Amino acid sequence: MKALILFSSKDGQTKAIASYIATVLKGKVECDVVNITAADNIEPAHYDRILIGASVRYGHFQPEVYAFIKQHLGELQRLPNAFFSVNLTARKPEKRTAQTNPYTRKFLLRSPWQPALCGVFAGALRYPRYGWLDRVMIQLIMRMTGGETDSSKEIEYTDWQQVEHFAYEFAQLGAKKRV
Repeated sequence: MKALILFSSKDGQTKAIASYIATVLKGKVECDVVNITAADNIEPAHYDRILIGASVRYGHFQPEVYAFIKQHLGELQRLPNAFFSVNLTARKPEKRTAQTNPYTRKFLLRSPWQPALCGVFAGALRYPRYGWLDRVMIQLIMRMTGGETDSSKEIEYTDWQQVEHFAYEFAQLGAKKRV
């Protein structure tokens, strides 16, 4: 079995999660982990299943995520598929489902693609790595939402057990009949 794991990552946490999923599945599922910005020549039909992971920045997923979905909607609908989003809102346990996370819920309402499996993971807050403007904007957002504002801190909120559980669910998605 071969899986395509695409990721869209601004600061690297979504890439880390995608790579971790591939590591969890090693020996069970062969995985190609690819940045969605470099997926122009990827043929989804060469895979048995597809997973797309995307991070949220200032309330939005990167345009490349939507472009890939639009271009490959047919393959996404034919193959076992899943989606995961990564955002700081999910640092709150009650915001870690597709139904309770505002960004994921909005994405699913607007997208022509309805993934068979959907995960929501908390990202990481890496103040020292941000540029001045991003640091100030993220501090403002965190202040408004009751989060960490100390710009000297780096905090990883990702629940790796949740990611591992999701990886196993993804591996067990039933094969859909190809049309």
